[in-house]
Amino acid sequence: MSAEFLVDIFVDSLKDCAGLFSFLFFTYLVLEYLERYSSEKTLNMIAKARKTGPFIGAVCGLLPQCGFAAVAANLFAAKVISLGTLMAVFLTTSDELLPILLSNSVPLATIAKIIGIKFVIGLFFGYLCMFFIQKKQQVIDIESLCEKEDCHCAGNGIVRPALYHAIKITIFVWLISLVISLIWQVTGNNWHHNTLLQHQIFGPLIAAMIGLLPNCSVSVALLQMWVEGVMSLGALIAGLSSGAGVGLLVLFRVNANRKENIKITALLYSFAVIAGIVAGVFQKI
Repeated sequence: MSAEFLVDIFVDSLKDCAGLFSFLFFTYLVLEYLERYSSEKTLNMIAKARKTGPFIGAVCGLLPQCGFAAVAANLFAAKVISLGTLMAVFLTTSDELLPILLSNSVPLATIAKIIGIKFVIGLFFGYLCMFFIQKKQQVIDIESLCEKEDCHCAGNGIVRPALYHAIKITIFVWLISLVISLIWQVTGNNWHHNTLLQHQIFGPLIAAMIGLLPNCSVSVALLQMWVEGVMSLGALIAGLSSGAGVGLLVLFRVNANRKENIKITALLYSFAVIAGIVAGVFQKI
């Protein structure tokens, strides 16, 4: 492994986290403001808006930036958004989906189909979670998030604690992403020789597992494998649906309820596999 190779991975991971930092800083500014200055009326408005959360989450997730998944993880940990909204964002997030497809001259009709499928998946499973899995309304609890991070927010305004939170989470994500990037670059190419990724059932099962890796570059690798004909459309949909970028990593860092985090990961994987298998069936019809 050359020094140049290591430097490239180091720089790429820094670039990814630089964009993430701005998302996190803005999110924590909003959370700090809500905790200190929002009225009961404002909080009630936020609670009522949760009904449209999965739709808004699915739209935001489609934008080519995995920072929204990190934002959603923080908002969920503070009980500002519901499980349905979080799941909608995670399922639709694909980071570099649009740029990679465009750069590979994929037909616009195919791009529209993939994006449309992703949106429907996020919307469907988001509302499924809202109405059947998490029926109980959550009470906004930003204070618990601050206590877990031990930021000593009291009396420091909103900018300083927001900056503290953002820097702390960004450094954590960067270190983990750096390790994952190294492992992925060394072993990731082996997947190019796995014919199971073309299988109608095993393809989505394996691709969804790959997608769970908390790294933004995973979506790029999945798309490249699909463009090269290594994996089926169903496997691609499964991998992109479970691939929430650093969203899961941030969720496990900021949400103290470990059992809930594991449940969310299991749901994300299951939904992604189901979506991939269904997409593969419809492709053959």
